[in-house]
Amino acid sequence: MSNPAFTINPAPEVAAAGVVEALQGIVVSHLSDNLQRLSGITGLQRFHRSRKLVGTAFTVKTRPGDNLLIYKALMMMQPGHVLVVDGGGETINALVGELIMLYAQQRGCAGFVLDAAVRDTAAFEQADFPCYARGVSHRGPYKTGPGQMNVPVSIDGQVIHPGDIVVGDEDGIVTFAQSRADALIEAARKTAAVEDGIKAEIANGKVEQTWLDKVLTPFDL
Repeated sequence: MSNPAFTINPAPEVAAAGVVEALQGIVVSHLSDNLQRLSGITGLQRFHRSRKLVGTAFTVKTRPGDNLLIYKALMMMQPGHVLVVDGGGETINALVGELIMLYAQQRGCAGFVLDAAVRDTAAFEQADFPCYARGVSHRGPYKTGPGQMNVPVSIDGQVIHPGDIVVGDEDGIVTFAQSRADALIEAARKTAAVEDGIKAEIANGKVEQTWLDKVLTPFDL
């Protein structure tokens, strides 16, 4: 008999290896520019050093301070999944720590995105395991539920669906549907090429710069 306190949906399919590889070479800011600068996650802290986060969202919605369903999620995850947890933004109790990180690494988890707290932060930094969270707490979690798995969740105001692609670096996190990946990769590469051209122009040392004129000329300044 199913328990009405829990919703457990199947794990989403992970993104294609070629898409993940391509996104490893694209900065979040260029993806953000091509998402109309309207979406993304900026309110979480990064607790690892520098490893890029790229993977597929495996979502969990839990009662603040409770991580029971995270244990279930870890057993269901496949290599390339990102554990995305809507913990209501509560930071009194940490939802993950070093032990969960170690097990997630063994399972091939690509990283954590938590609208909640984390503990054992030194372990995340030492392992350079991608982890973004709302804050830190030494207090451990409860394990009673309720919760939902692989449903749409809200992280820092951004709605993330199970199966969405998650990309994070030092500037923050963006997410988008897998169906948009190829177009975004192409657009972000064009953005990078334009910026490379601007960098080359800046290097010429001239005060007059065409990239500045494009912005200022319409206002006749």
